[in-house]
Amino acid sequence: MIETVNGGRTWLLSGPSSSYAVHLTDDDELLHLHWGPRITTDDARALAAVGLPPYRPFESPLDGHEEYPVEGGPRFVRPALSVRTPRVRGIEWSSAGARVHGDELRVRCTDAVTGLGLTLHYRMRDDADVVERWTTLTHEGSGPALEVLRADAATWTLPERDSWRLSQLHGRWAAESRLTRTPLAHGEHVLGSRRGHTGHQHLPWVALDDGSATEEGGEVYGCALGWSGSWRICTARLSDGRVQITGGAGYDDSGLLRLAPGQSYVSPVFAGLWCGGGFGAASRAWHSWQLAHVVPDASAVRPVLYNSWEATGFDIHEEQQRALAVRAADLGVELFVVDDAWFGRRTGDRAGLGDWTPNPERFPRGLKPLADEVHALGMRFGIWIEPEMVNPDSDLYRAHPDWVQHHPGRTRTEFRNQLVLNLARDDVREHLWRQLDALLSSAPVDYVKWDFNRCFTDAGWPGDEYPQRLWVEHVHALYELVDRLRAAHPGVAFESCSGGGGRIDLGILARADQVWTSDNTDPLDRLAIQYGFSQLHPARVMAAWVTDSPNVQLNGRRSSLRFRFVSAMAGVLGIGGDLTEWSEAELAAARGWVELYKRIRPVVQHGELYRLRPPDGGLSAVQYVRGDETVVLAWLQAQHHGERPPLLRLRGLDASASYVCPESGAVYRGAVLTHHGLATGLVGDLDATVIRLRRQ
Repeated sequence: MIETVNGGRTWLLSGPSSSYAVHLTDDDELLHLHWGPRITTDDARALAAVGLPPYRPFESPLDGHEEYPVEGGPRFVRPALSVRTPRVRGIEWSSAGARVHGDELRVRCTDAVTGLGLTLHYRMRDDADVVERWTTLTHEGSGPALEVLRADAATWTLPERDSWRLSQLHGRWAAESRLTRTPLAHGEHVLGSRRGHTGHQHLPWVALDDGSATEEGGEVYGCALGWSGSWRICTARLSDGRVQITGGAGYDDSGLLRLAPGQSYVSPVFAGLWCGGGFGAASRAWHSWQLAHVVPDASAVRPVLYNSWEATGFDIHEEQQRALAVRAADLGVELFVVDDAWFGRRTGDRAGLGDWTPNPERFPRGLKPLADEVHALGMRFGIWIEPEMVNPDSDLYRAHPDWVQHHPGRTRTEFRNQLVLNLARDDVREHLWRQLDALLSSAPVDYVKWDFNRCFTDAGWPGDEYPQRLWVEHVHALYELVDRLRAAHPGVAFESCSGGGGRIDLGILARADQVWTSDNTDPLDRLAIQYGFSQLHPARVMAAWVTDSPNVQLNGRRSSLRFRFVSAMAGVLGIGGDLTEWSEAELAAARGWVELYKRIRPVVQHGELYRLRPPDGGLSAVQYVRGDETVVLAWLQAQHHGERPPLLRLRGLDASASYVCPESGAVYRGAVLTHHGLATGLVGDLDATVIRLRRQ
């Protein structure tokens, strides 16, 4: 809901439990008024009457109060917008009015000198407390092109508090999404990626509280950026203690793009959420909003998947994949995925990328016969691709060495023996469309795992008059390509992967059915990764695999099949082990776990998530609630001194109701489960369990 007061100069956006308000002064200063619990138009009018603080030497009254600070004029905070022409740098705004379009507020400003028009977009849907913000820049003049050095999506302003605590998700390859909370000191705290993709090092999300919020209570402010390229989020605590969070595409201010007269740039969405119910309620609000308004086809459950990569590596062929498919189908798997090395001359990581046709020796009849047999086994069929990359040893590179990102006269850096294609080029983009469209038309493919296994290093574009635009236009081209493929092949689901969790953000999630959370499939390590991931994203998009023990890829840790399955059942279940090496007892047990997962899947993938205990070394657990159904997944890393693990105090239950466990027949009272707790029965090291409860 959007309400307008003060003669059309104050706007109030409201969701189910929160509000956001801005005010345009008589001097055309767009000021932030409120972001927090729901307020009325009278409250917004009272806040607008307060005005700016008095002048203080060496400070600007605007700093910490403007909705979208720009470079130029009496401002000293980090600008969200920086523009230059051959003769001037900076902006001086005049209001050009505001309009309400359904659930969207558009506030317009113009700069007479540069001819730049700015539109600030705000959307708050009736069913969510998430505020979606983005920016449109348009060259409305007739003068020279404008160089946009920086154009952030939004600046978020927090209310005054004595102190603030910052939550973020950091990591590296095979150790993504690790949660940390630290006091916010004065100055700027900058997170981001200068790698050309979202990155394993940070997820584009921050949360702030006054230091007193818990999982179950307290005010939490969160911001998440929807962009799959280089990005930056700057959280600044100003000298007066006020806090602003600015974020958008691009890591630095060296230049995003040029705008010729008539051209526009639309920033990614930088979404914000206020929640008064603690970190847990904030996560559930993010999850609900993403499932309702971001993730495609989110109401459908994701199938149980088998991926052949860890079983076969690069040494694959049709008969071998057929044998694995038979075993996978016998376990109850619903989607069989052929990973790397099915194409070109791909016998290792040194050749083949870019040649997206089946290897004639390994798949002499193409992919269709295998896909047909997989379908006959009752499963869907999927493949792995990495379209943005090319090996120097490939037909594509030999034909078009100029199609990769490079600088003239400089070494072309190879990571994993591959280079990055310049998707900003029209010819590259059209070539990929033709290849991938033909591939998906040549066989009944139901699923694509889209990988991205290296960062940008030589982001040059010889011959282009503004080559650095490729940092932004590569991402736009990626989105356009995936969107085009989804439209042409509506039955194909897509998973986003980047060496694990290197491309997870709201932008890619708007066109991906799920994401590969991490290349680390060790079930114990995954608990911490999944705990961090759940701060922002729902279980419905979080792919997790059961692989072999000992874990040969990373740490050699041995763990039971039970522990591995219960760890992976916290999201979209997959299996990635070498089934030809599993014993009959393991295969029988796996069938039981897959069957159990299918029973709890609607609750896990579409229920509300409660993090009961973090994975800090002892007992950890998560709980999912959907209607009358409750599922608890619990893990015990280690038991010490023979002491019984603590009881699990459940959440989200009806205290006046009774709950029955379908497996044991035990009946529990809701009030007892929430106040006293539930015994898990876990003992020893690396034990795990699944507990189902149904309200009577």
